Amino acid sequence: MTLEHQQKHISIFVYVGIVVATLVAYEPIRHNYFVSYDDDLYIMKNPTVTGGITGDSIILAFTKLHAANWHPLTWLSHMLDYRLFGLNPTGHHLVSVAIHIVNALLLLWILKNITGTMWASAFVAAVFALHPLQVESVAWIAERKTVLSGLFWLLTMAAYIRYARRPGFSRYLVVLLVFGLCIMTKPIVITLPLVLLLLDYWPLDRIRWGHLHDKKARSRPDQKSIGWLTAEKIPLLTISAILGVLTVIAQQSGGAISTLDKVPLDYRIANAFISYVKYIGKLVWPSDLAVFYPPSHLNLLNTTTVICAFIFIVISAISIYIGRRKKYITVGWLWFVGVLVPMIGLVQVGDQAMANRYMYLPMLGLLIIIAMAGKDLIAKLPQLKTVAAITGAAAILSLLILTQMQVRHWRNSITLFEYALSVTEDNAITENSYACALFNEDRLDEAEKHFVNALRITPGFDTALIHLARIYLKEGRYNEAVSIYEELIKRNHKTAELYYNLAMAFGIQEKYNDSIKYFNKSLELNPNDPDTHKQMGIILLAAGEPNEAIGHAKRACELTGNKDAECLDALASGFAAAGRFAEAKATAEKALKLARETGQEDLAGEIENRIKLYEAGQPYREK
Repeated sequence: MTLEHQQKHISIFVYVGIVVATLVAYEPIRHNYFVSYDDDLYIMKNPTVTGGITGDSIILAFTKLHAANWHPLTWLSHMLDYRLFGLNPTGHHLVSVAIHIVNALLLLWILKNITGTMWASAFVAAVFALHPLQVESVAWIAERKTVLSGLFWLLTMAAYIRYARRPGFSRYLVVLLVFGLCIMTKPIVITLPLVLLLLDYWPLDRIRWGHLHDKKARSRPDQKSIGWLTAEKIPLLTISAILGVLTVIAQQSGGAISTLDKVPLDYRIANAFISYVKYIGKLVWPSDLAVFYPPSHLNLLNTTTVICAFIFIVISAISIYIGRRKKYITVGWLWFVGVLVPMIGLVQVGDQAMANRYMYLPMLGLLIIIAMAGKDLIAKLPQLKTVAAITGAAAILSLLILTQMQVRHWRNSITLFEYALSVTEDNAITENSYACALFNEDRLDEAEKHFVNALRITPGFDTALIHLARIYLKEGRYNEAVSIYEELIKRNHKTAELYYNLAMAFGIQEKYNDSIKYFNKSLELNPNDPDTHKQMGIILLAAGEPNEAIGHAKRACELTGNKDAECLDALASGFAAAGRFAEAKATAEKALKLARETGQEDLAGEIENRIKLYEAGQPYREK
């Protein structure tokens, strides 16, 4: 066998090995469900997605902001998943795993192509594929945007490498096109042009450091001055700048960005230093990986902040100093630091101090340093080759096992938040999320305990107070629930959700005028919420206003693309109350079919009984 054939067989073995290992690591994901942490916002209760791929939905994906972001390709991927799998989570999960595997293989091809080394590249790709920090991006369906942005990030790199080796206008247009697609997946990819500039430094070695009269400096026509290479990135940087500004505006309008009054600048800088060090720690020793890390609210004078700032500055200085000889160290460190900048908290989006998903691409910088430093060490000390191989294999196997364990924590909302509470302290957000998951399982006593814990940690936590009132509603403690809602309104917490819950509280007590009043207030703030229209229709029906009830039920059906059994059932009840029994029966039969298709057997049984009433010319009255 020739050396060329041997290397080809080794390459095939490595590629297949990464695929198999990743499938083994993520095998438990086929048992996982949706989680009550944005999966409803992105998929289950998102009419744009559940409406499937249509001309209107494609236009909406490109023209409408959702969850305070513009990422049309991400929406299209969710729409396609829904078209293929409906609300069966297994299909959604397997698509994310498949994209992640493609990303790992593409990464291996890119690194081998530009560094010329197989084993160091294979180590980076394997750790990228199997590190438990990546589980959040892969196992969280709503985080599809991260693995999808990773795919187009790496494709942009591949297109750029092709251009860099033989520059040409058509090849540059391909880079622009693929980067444009990348921008449509997730806003944080705005740092990619700077990473391409780092690649010019190493390993592409496109930067000409000598003067024009230096013949040696002009010996490579592909090398250019740093100014020229920077100018070359201006179109990419312009696209990034526009998207960055639009994203900030969108997130500010959506209330996602915290003001300086809420999170002061010194807290943000302190958190940035602490988070950089913690991210390195999580990469090296991936333990206690939570879905949400509570903010520490430390300032610049805190001991922890000072220590982390010192570590960060020292590592930066060493990386730049050594990087004059070992360019990959400077490139790797600046990759890690730079790509994390949009997510490090200087512009605070959300309440988290840091997030595992933010390391999906930044970790590559550190992995490149580790792999290339190991390669250089083995080149100097060949006797360490066996030790390095055993150590690397043991590390990869350990990561595979840890990833399997981490995937299981994402099985459902209860397992996810329960684990997060076990590895964090004073985590009010997760206490609230865990309580909500318990509430959805009718474990009301346990849920109440955790809502109270959330309020103990953060006394002004209005969301937990709202959910606590929901427990009171379910337990028939209506006055206590109404008291909470009225207190929140006095505190100027006037949200669509609060008005909705207050309307439900009055509706249960058959105080229909008050209920209708607050449903209207909720719809003023959120006019396109199908559930609010549905419940408004039910209350109007109970209040003896069938024609108005039909209008709201129809709107609920429109907003859900006529694919929600409960909304169709409410519309059928409205038709029957108005004496339109033929329409009531036809609509109820559609609702029955949908209920059976989606496994809602209890609802299907209720609808069957109502159809019998409609056939007998009798309306349905809520008992």
